[in-house]
Amino acid sequence: MTFFADTFHMFQRHVRVTLRLPIWIAVTLVQPIIWLTLYGQLFRRVVELPGFGTASYIQFLTPGIVMMTALFGSAWSGMGLIEDHDNGVLDRMLATPVHRGAFIASRVLQAALTVTVQAGIILVVGLLLGARSSGGVLGLLAILLMAALLAAGISALSNALALLIRNGDSLVAMVQFFGMPLLFVSSAFMAAELMPEWLRFLARGNPVNWAVDAGRQALMGGSWTAVWQHSLFLLIFALAASFLATQAFRSYRHLN
Repeated sequence: MTFFADTFHMFQRHVRVTLRLPIWIAVTLVQPIIWLTLYGQLFRRVVELPGFGTASYIQFLTPGIVMMTALFGSAWSGMGLIEDHDNGVLDRMLATPVHRGAFIASRVLQAALTVTVQAGIILVVGLLLGARSSGGVLGLLAILLMAALLAAGISALSNALALLIRNGDSLVAMVQFFGMPLLFVSSAFMAAELMPEWLRFLARGNPVNWAVDAGRQALMGGSWTAVWQHSLFLLIFALAASFLATQAFRSYRHLN
């Protein structure tokens, strides 16, 4: 009970910090909306390629942009931890009886909530541009769930890196180094059937691709078995990443 209570109180703290700077949520939405509007128009005829599998590129692209938002929106989660470390807040918090697991859990929950809000906005924009949810309301909710699970895993890894490297510039470099490859080694922008075989092989183990595929199946009313299977994979990924972040936090405590 102490863990849940402390997680909730720290989660409230992180949410208040976010609400004091709501412009951050808006700024991080600019690029995804530009990608959705411009790429959706620029490559709208790509669906005419044999084997693409859909008649609307906007409908195909929307889940990919949602997961791109989840990826990069949560990848910066560790910056808050580095800021707390640099300002001495983290060390002061360690002197309190706060449950140690709450430090990571609260940040993961805050990242998941923020990304869910952003994903909802992207979905609305996609629907306004012409995407249609064949999966109904349940399909839209499933996309939000996939985005939240992906964000939980990525934010946990970001916090783990932050605790290990403790440098904002280095974290930015790591996010840039891994972020774009994770995005492009997925079916976010191109149908998997048209990707080279080696890329399809790599995409099978890519959490971003799991989220994109599950979101697309949910939006288009495809295989719900695939949706729940990928959601299970994403849940396992989030739990494993949270465990790694917890271990990194223990290493931080021992070194300090």
